[in-house]
Amino acid sequence: MSSERLQAFKFELMPDSAQTRLLGRFSGACRFVYNRALALQKLRFEAGEKKLGYAALCRALTEWRHAPETAWLALAPVHAQQQALKDLERAYANFFAGRGAFPKFKARDRGQGLRFPDPKQFKLDQPNARVFIPKLGWVRYRKSRNVLGDLRNITVTECLGRWYVSIQSVREVAIPVHPEQQREIGIDMGARKDWALLIGQDGAMVKTLNAYRAAEHRLKHYQRCLSRKKKGSKNRAKARYRLAKCHQRVTNTRADFLHKVSHHLTRDYGVVCIEDLKVQVMTAAKVNPRQRNKAILDQGWFMLRTLLEYKAEWRGGLVIAVDPVHTSTTCSMCGHNDPGNRKSPDKFECLRCGHADQADKNAAKNIRRAGQARIACGEHVRHRSGGAGSAKQEPIEATRQGPAP
Repeated sequence: MSSERLQAFKFELMPDSAQTRLLGRFSGACRFVYNRALALQKLRFEAGEKKLGYAALCRALTEWRHAPETAWLALAPVHAQQQALKDLERAYANFFAGRGAFPKFKARDRGQGLRFPDPKQFKLDQPNARVFIPKLGWVRYRKSRNVLGDLRNITVTECLGRWYVSIQSVREVAIPVHPEQQREIGIDMGARKDWALLIGQDGAMVKTLNAYRAAEHRLKHYQRCLSRKKKGSKNRAKARYRLAKCHQRVTNTRADFLHKVSHHLTRDYGVVCIEDLKVQVMTAAKVNPRQRNKAILDQGWFMLRTLLEYKAEWRGGLVIAVDPVHTSTTCSMCGHNDPGNRKSPDKFECLRCGHADQADKNAAKNIRRAGQARIACGEHVRHRSGGAGSAKQEPIEATRQGPAP
């Protein structure tokens, strides 16, 4: 038995100065095509005409590439420009389906990139660590591992002056069997300062990283420096770069930490039971104060869940998301639910049976039991419940950073 696995391999490109300029021009051409197509769609809407489809936009693109005033578009790869039109079509589809906002015009300083969807359009030379990009030539990249499987597409992106290539491949892999499939763990997530990001039912604890909190002082300093610079000046561009660099460091630090945590959890446990938290609902301004929103978002709960799901799937494990309602106020021994059981943020003592335990450890046991019940009932382990979303039901006195949602 085997299954098909899609995987992306990302590397940093090492273009020379001429190739760097060409990459910027190619990306600018894709941005121009996207913005011009969006402007055309808006004009048709204002005139009461029907929106153009992808095929009609491609015909318009051919006209633009042959028009004297926009003949420079022909110097850039046409496939990447067609992908820009597909991105616009997808943005419209998401808007009409209620999954996103109305498409906006792209700005130059919001990131650059281009995509080649067909493996016939590019080449990969792994022994020499280089990739062939249409109308650009061979470009070297920093090879950290081999690309496995058959090539599907590549995406070239820019971030803070550096260019990266993401190579997607597909290959057949044997259906994995987790070596620790009988080991289960329930995890309670937290966001308090100097406390645990995760606590298992056995008391194992993963300390919070607080990447944003650690860099908050530097971020405020760079933001003040940016606010004092004259708009359009070179000094403002330098200050903006320093601020973006600091934000990027926070993002990379958090991602590295969560990758390591998810790796160890999916390696050591065959079944991981987590809370089905709706972070977007929990961090709404009307639900939580600003300080607590920052504490929640700094932990990267949703990113951790995403990493756990795909890594567990690749190893043959399971990730079970359970309803978090009352997991913090229910006794793991007798099942009695009462807000008074949670005496403090750290102490749990059942009013019925007198069972005492560390509060988050008791919640982790409840989460594990709920996950076992879902397995016994045969429910889909990656199902995400709809509705307004669940939230951690904890008493007000058990929260240090604000009222409970």
